[in-house]
Amino acid sequence: MEECKLGAVETRFADLIWDNEPLSSGELVKLCAKELDWKKSTTYTVLKKLCERGIFRNDGGTVSSVLSREEFYARQSEQFVEDTFAGSLPAFIAAFTSRKRLSKEDLKEIRDMIDHYGE
Repeated sequence: MEECKLGAVETRFADLIWDNEPLSSGELVKLCAKELDWKKSTTYTVLKKLCERGIFRNDGGTVSSVLSREEFYARQSEQFVEDTFAGSLPAFIAAFTSRKRLSKEDLKEIRDMIDHYGE
């Protein structure tokens, strides 16, 4: 995948697809006109851009995701940790927790994840 980032408007567009997929390109145009006040050409331009980036596909007029919302945000998170903390998850957690205290529930959930993935 080329770039694992979406701007604010691209995120709203992506959410429309993820929330309604699969959908015809015509349905997407109508949805974007209603929700984003976009013209047909704008919808197709942004769709083409996100298809080229490997997030969505337009196969015979049917628009669907290549990456689920969860997969996309997981990749985006991985890229953020890689770019910002040289790939070190402990460094990310240290930075995150230096300004935000974790609740007992958060700590339990993190411990459970570590135990689960450590097996």
